[in-house]
Formats: sequence, structure tokens, C-alpha cells
Amino acid sequence: MIPRLYTKAHLVSDGTCMLSKEQAHYLKNVLRREPGSEIRLFNSNDGEFAATIAALSKAGATANVGTCTRLPGHEPDLTLAFAPIKRGPTEFLIQKCVELGVAAFVPVLTARTNNERLRTDRLAAIAREAAEQCGRLSVPRIDEPIKLSSFIQRHGDAGALIFCDEAGDDPSALWGGDHGRAAPMLDVLNGHDRLSRATILIGPEGGFAPDERAMLRGVPNVLPVTLGPRILRADTAAIAAITLWQAALGDLAKT
Repeated sequence: MIPRLYTKAHLVSDGTCMLSKEQAHYLKNVLRREPGSEIRLFNSNDGEFAATIAALSKAGATANVGTCTRLPGHEPDLTLAFAPIKRGPTEFLIQKCVELGVAAFVPVLTARTNNERLRTDRLAAIAREAAEQCGRLSVPRIDEPIKLSSFIQRHGDAGALIFCDEAGDDPSALWGGDHGRAAPMLDVLNGHDRLSRATILIGPEGGFAPDERAMLRGVPNVLPVTLGPRILRADTAAIAAITLWQAALGDLAKT
């Protein structure tokens, strides 16, 4: 398989491209590639190009850029806002949601968030590697963590905010009982024609605190949804919600 590498540099046929020290190490010491080996270079502005390695050293690498093999195209305008969980599941969430087409990630700090210390640089590297592996042209943005109240204020009218709300309204019942439950996500998606630009909000393990849930329900552009009869782990919920949105409004049904 020909390696794909993301670059921020402007790509043009018959040009050259400087690669980073980390990319040079990856090509030389991990993949055992040499000058003359084929690679693919890509970004969302220019598309994907065939290229060959011109030089490799510890300081970096140079590639000769060939023909454009894929032009830039439309990608889903979907953001995932999520309460950070433990390191392993968070990294898994980032990797799989990049593969599913998420455009940006926003870590949101809630009352029950159990991991407020995130290495966003590491998450960005995981996102880049996942984009290189899965064939997409863009690398999603990873924001710094933000408190829930600030996130809601900042979101404003930037598209629909799909709030995965698994609780009911009865504080004396497990998970709030049955009264006040949100509608199934597919029913909500099929009932709105302006959800092609959206943010999906996933809560922490244990769900949102009652006051957070009330605050979210009071926001005009929030659409509460449920993901079914079972209580899902946060990373599972994110993957399920994104898959449903992509199947209904995104590019999973397109070829």
C-alpha cells in the first residue's frame, strides 16, 4: 500500500514538498522507504497528489509532487462535542470518529467529567493518523477543553445542537424514569431539513447533571435525542450518534 501523508503545504503538480522530521522518521524507520519510493500527499485545499520521495534525512524529507489523483470535495459539516473520558477510550473515540467523517472535536467539561487533563496535541496527532489511514482529505480540528456553559454561549446559532439526552424528568427514578424522555435520534433527524450543519453533544459517564440537562433543554436550537433503550458508554454513544447522522444526512449513503 502506498503511504498517505497529510501536509499543510500548498501542493501543485511538478512541484516539491518539504516533509517534517516526524514524517521522515516514519517513512525511513517505520515503513523502510527510500528515495524514489511512491507516496501520496494530501490536504483539503489542494486534494491528493501522487509523489515520490526525493531525499530522506534525520532533519526531514523532500518529495517530488506528481499528478493530482483526487480533487477537493464537499465533506460533512459535523462537529462532535464530548465530555472527556479516560485516556484510552478518548483516543479510541477520536480515531473512530475521524474515520466516520467528523470535521471538528470540542472537549466539553461538565459536572461529572472524570478527565479534565487532555493532551490535545496527542489527540491532534491521532486525528491526523486516522485521516491518513481512512482516505479522507481533511484532518479534523481538536479544540481546547471548554466548560459546558461557555460552550453553549459560544455555540450560539452555529447550526443545530443535537443533545444526546438519555434521562427522564423524575429525579427519584433510575435515569429519570420514562417521563420526559427525548425522541429517538432518527425520528428527530428525519423530521428536520436543516441539520446538514450540526454539532452532536455527548455527555460524560453517568450523564449530565440535572441542572446541566435543564440548561441544555432551554437553549432554542437544541434538539434532545435518545440513542435507544440501552445505556451506552460515552465512546459508544458518540460512534452511534455520528453513524445515525451520517446515514440520514451525511455521506454514508453516498458513493
